[in-house]
Amino acid sequence: MRFLGIDPGIAIVGFGFVDKIGSKVVPVQYGCIQTEAHTPEEERLLHVYEGMLQLIDKYKPDAVALEKLFFNRNVTTAMSVSQARGVLLLAAKQRNLPIGEYTPMQVKQAIVGYGKAEKKQVQEMVRMFLKLQVVPKPDDVADALAVAICHAHSYGLNSKLNEVLRK
Repeated sequence: MRFLGIDPGIAIVGFGFVDKIGSKVVPVQYGCIQTEAHTPEEERLLHVYEGMLQLIDKYKPDAVALEKLFFNRNVTTAMSVSQARGVLLLAAKQRNLPIGEYTPMQVKQAIVGYGKAEKKQVQEMVRMFLKLQVVPKPDDVADALAVAICHAHSYGLNSKLNEVLRK
């Protein structure tokens, strides 16, 4: 199965596609969608939306996962990132992809084994899991790959639980 992990943002959207083959998770493609500062917000959102649709159409994931937002300070940033997250969810939904959502603590727990792990620990574990030479940059890309790995490991169990709960 192919999984797409997304770290939402308005300036930088990290993305990472991974394939789960047996118990192994291997990288397919990763990077970021960037928008220009001082560009009208609606143009930035359109760029994020269209960029994500192009990636989904090219790499054809079976499932998508996004990091849930956590903000404790800047409300303006939170609103912009929330809007970007909305267009990313819309892109995935328009392609009829199942969507998973994880808190930063859930991702850290899945990747490092400790929900309060530091960013550097998560990044290094992503590098090791995927057998990469270096930690992907910018940080948003490594975060997106962490979300993809988390979803790849959780997807089967979550699908079975949802099936049981629907009965």
